Amino acid sequence: MSASTAFAGLALTVALAVLTWLASLRHDDVSLVDRVWALLIVGAGWVYALLTPDVGARGFWMLALGSAWALRLALFITWRNWGHGEERRYQAIRERNQPGYRFKSLYLVFLLQAVLAWVVSAPFLPGVAAAPPLNVLDCVGFALAAFGIVFEAIGDAQMARFKADPAHKGQVMDRGLWRYTRHPNYFGEACIWWGLWLAALAGAGWAGAWSIVSPLLMTVLLLKVSGVKLLEKDIAERRPAYRDYIARINAFVPGPVRGGGKRPAP
Repeated sequence: MSASTAFAGLALTVALAVLTWLASLRHDDVSLVDRVWALLIVGAGWVYALLTPDVGARGFWMLALGSAWALRLALFITWRNWGHGEERRYQAIRERNQPGYRFKSLYLVFLLQAVLAWVVSAPFLPGVAAAPPLNVLDCVGFALAAFGIVFEAIGDAQMARFKADPAHKGQVMDRGLWRYTRHPNYFGEACIWWGLWLAALAGAGWAGAWSIVSPLLMTVLLLKVSGVKLLEKDIAERRPAYRDYIARINAFVPGPVRGGGKRPAP
């Protein structure tokens, strides 16, 4: 893969991010970026494939899994956020960066997301061009990625059903997958990118090992930046029952329930 192919992927993520920024100006809603985040990543992957003369079975399966993940996540976030306006975390960013936030958001949010998405797309770059036939490591990677897609989707569906029931208002979701990890959606997403990296490694060998930057970055984002850390920053203060949930349930990797698995009395 040439540098020009890589930068073509970056050009796409930047173009889509700028278009989303323009839409956000009309709606005063920077959180629109969340709806296109997954599409930025897989869009770069499709650019690499279109610029590759011969995409084999490995590239096909990588793009199929990546596209399935991106389409589901984009549709789910759009449905979940529809009609609710700008998310609270983006409102906080807006307040911190006044005056002139409408322009500042272009580079503080949208162009930053475009670059991050481009980095996360890294496994597609060596993977879609790798010529060797599929091997055991590919199968492990595809299985891990498929597991991650299903795990994330189940977690999102369980949480959506929980929130849709008025009887659960004010309660903490600790059922289904959420009984074993506080963030099954984030854990599933990390599995997807570690799996796709394994496929890139299987096809390109050490020439594709550098693309480990993708799962590493995604894992750091999910754990330390925009995922677990940001989401739980003040949630225990707003919802005291969540402190007990933290004490009983692993933050990321699924594990046994601590403290005998009993929920506190209401």
